[in-house]
Amino acid sequence: MRQLVFIVLGVLFGVVMYKAEAASWFRIYEMFNFQSFHMYGFMGSALAVGIVGVQWMKRSAKNVDGERVAVAPKQKSITRYLVGGIFFGLGWALVGACPGPMFVLLGAGVLPMLIVIVSALFGTFIYGVLKDKLPH
Repeated sequence: MRQLVFIVLGVLFGVVMYKAEAASWFRIYEMFNFQSFHMYGFMGSALAVGIVGVQWMKRSAKNVDGERVAVAPKQKSITRYLVGGIFFGLGWALVGACPGPMFVLLGAGVLPMLIVIVSALFGTFIYGVLKDKLPH
């Protein structure tokens, strides 16, 4: 039953992204050319909701026994974020979609997104294999 809730939430998220034109290549192109505030407003509101949600989850995280869970601090590394951001940005610029809209576009019938999704999964797999060998 719980999986059904997540599937329904995922579908609703996809519908909202599609209706808000957040998966539109033209909207993304406008954003990168600073021609429209549409995507910045969409991402800014998502960022605000995300910050509140993550902080709430950190404060209320409990394990299955109901005990509070200590959240470990993240490792900080300029190199990791810089390289990761460059790869993310290059992929976004080449494909015209980041990971969320890839699935939305596939659901909207843009079948070439299958190639993009398989490539993204393969890249994630390669990162998982090489992760321990990369500099921290």
